Amino acid sequence: MHVLAVHNEYKIRGGEDECYEAEVALLRERGHKVEVYEETNDRLAHFGRVQLAAKTVWSQDAYQAVRRTLAAASFDVMHVQNFFPLISPSIYYAAKAEGVPIVQTLHNYRLLCPNALFFRGGQVCEDCLGKVIPYPGVQHGCYRENKVASAGVATLLTVHRFMRTWTKTVDLYVALTEFARQKFIEGGLPAEKIVVKPHFIHPDPGLGQGSGGYALYVGRLSVEKGLDTLLDAWTLLGDRIPLKIVGDGPLSDRVIEATQRLPKVEWLGRKPLAEVYRLMGEATCLIFPSKWYETFGRVAVEAFAKGTPVIAANIGAIAELVDNGRTGLHFCPGDPDDLSKQVKWLLENPATLAHMRQAARAEFEAKYTVERNYQELINIYTIAHKRQTISPGRPI
Repeated sequence: MHVLAVHNEYKIRGGEDECYEAEVALLRERGHKVEVYEETNDRLAHFGRVQLAAKTVWSQDAYQAVRRTLAAASFDVMHVQNFFPLISPSIYYAAKAEGVPIVQTLHNYRLLCPNALFFRGGQVCEDCLGKVIPYPGVQHGCYRENKVASAGVATLLTVHRFMRTWTKTVDLYVALTEFARQKFIEGGLPAEKIVVKPHFIHPDPGLGQGSGGYALYVGRLSVEKGLDTLLDAWTLLGDRIPLKIVGDGPLSDRVIEATQRLPKVEWLGRKPLAEVYRLMGEATCLIFPSKWYETFGRVAVEAFAKGTPVIAANIGAIAELVDNGRTGLHFCPGDPDDLSKQVKWLLENPATLAHMRQAARAEFEAKYTVERNYQELINIYTIAHKRQTISPGRPI
């Protein structure tokens, strides 16, 4: 296949960037021709506020560049990972004008919520879900805690809802979990256009031993990720089991304070992926305390690959990934007392823990290997090609 992969990279590298690169590498490994159209948020400072707001709604530069690329050769599909903010949905119209099918991966809830998280003030918020004009997000300054910036994102969403961009141009959306798929259907995307394909882990990091005698957290140190819940739970647990924390973020000061107050809590900062995998493989369990819906939970799947069970908040996508009692345990989101009880239960039931280790690894081998994911991706491209609708595109 000949694929145009499109992605707007973030300033701080995250899971979306990793997944984009992994899929491009996978397709090239399997002999497909992949060209890329990329932007980077490192260029945001080059634009004034008005110019950036206009570009977010419609980037004429991106439209022309993508159309030139698609016109220069025969492409089978354009796969968009992230168009926000510098590429814009204008590229959908460029692909339609050239008769190229469009696949869009839904890494977050950007098409439904100005801050893309459905999370505000420390808790889940769906005030904008289903609204043609997402004005609550503007009132609350949900994007970057700035009302002007939030108005810019709301304009993007509103303009393209009126243009029916989300429902008419994209041939197939890829949600990462069934939970996320249902949320997008609630938000107005056509159910028949959304398929579920999870992320994959490649290369296989291999089974760990689980002999380290500690619990592990890996991720951003922020409220929506449930860092406050995690630290409060370890205050309740005392010296029952050490906790190692990998990552960085706005709650780093609170993590430092916790390490000074709780001798069993250790902050390791950011670590290379190989070191993260080593830590995962030796951990008794991974803690996934998110308070927001998530769309997936790559860290949990990485833990499964190492044979490490996951204790996860019973909310959204992560609750779907972790099978309570088989590949891990659930706890009530935002409840440190319940989290501490689940950790204690796991420590007091070593036979169940051993079974969970086997089940976690089996879950990875059944659902998240590169071989399975590759077939799913090719099937999605084939379906998109059959479904494509050709429209004349926006006049320029």
